Amino acid sequence: MADNHTDVKSKLNQGVVIFVLLAFLTFVEYIIAITNQSLLLLSIIAVVKAGMVLYYYMHIYKLGELNDDLPHSSKEWKTTTNRVGFWLFILSDSFLFAGLLVTRFNLLGFTRPDLEQILGLAVTAVLLVSSFFMNRAETLMKAGDTKGFLISSGITTLLGIGFLVGVVGVEWQHAPFSVGDNAASGVFFMLTGMHAFHVLTGVIFLLVVINNARKGVYSPENYWPVEAATVYWHFVDVVWIFFYPALYLIGKLA
Repeated sequence: MADNHTDVKSKLNQGVVIFVLLAFLTFVEYIIAITNQSLLLLSIIAVVKAGMVLYYYMHIYKLGELNDDLPHSSKEWKTTTNRVGFWLFILSDSFLFAGLLVTRFNLLGFTRPDLEQILGLAVTAVLLVSSFFMNRAETLMKAGDTKGFLISSGITTLLGIGFLVGVVGVEWQHAPFSVGDNAASGVFFMLTGMHAFHVLTGVIFLLVVINNARKGVYSPENYWPVEAATVYWHFVDVVWIFFYPALYLIGKLA
């Protein structure tokens, strides 16, 4: 029992360390953008941040746990195959966002729209904090702490809604253009709109999982839907890790 408590505490502390590193790197991104505009440094930081989220928050290494020797009727085998299937969906969705990034640079080159820098940094911070609480929620559910899961996942949901309000309710209203004005407006509304749609989907996903958790559906031995919701939420975070510099930081003002 004591060993299990120590393991949970260690994983929660690891989540804090990763969050602090992500927050620091995001601040460094912002400083680079307003000083020397180094595309190489901004790209390296984005890749490092995405790698940290993929490994420590999304647990991509779990894909290696697939074991065909397990009985195909067992819960362990079903979970591992569900995991592979879900990651294939994540991979396919990644091509959509990659295509949007290519479109951004094809249409705008190394220029960027004149967006509110502080607002962009603020909504990015909100999303990073939401990922921290989602990691915490998954860790607590795996440890059998349903109450802790409900609190942390509830905070994640509220932060996700806050992100949507910041982007759609505030940023869209303060953008220096309207839909269809020019290439920059098309890029901005397409990237932020598609990402906001995925955040909204994630919020709905979380609400369903939270409702099931309230009913006692999940346990440390049966929490795959929680893991799936967690991976999806962090995936949305990874996408924004690249969209944020692409929209707000890289290039000269158009």
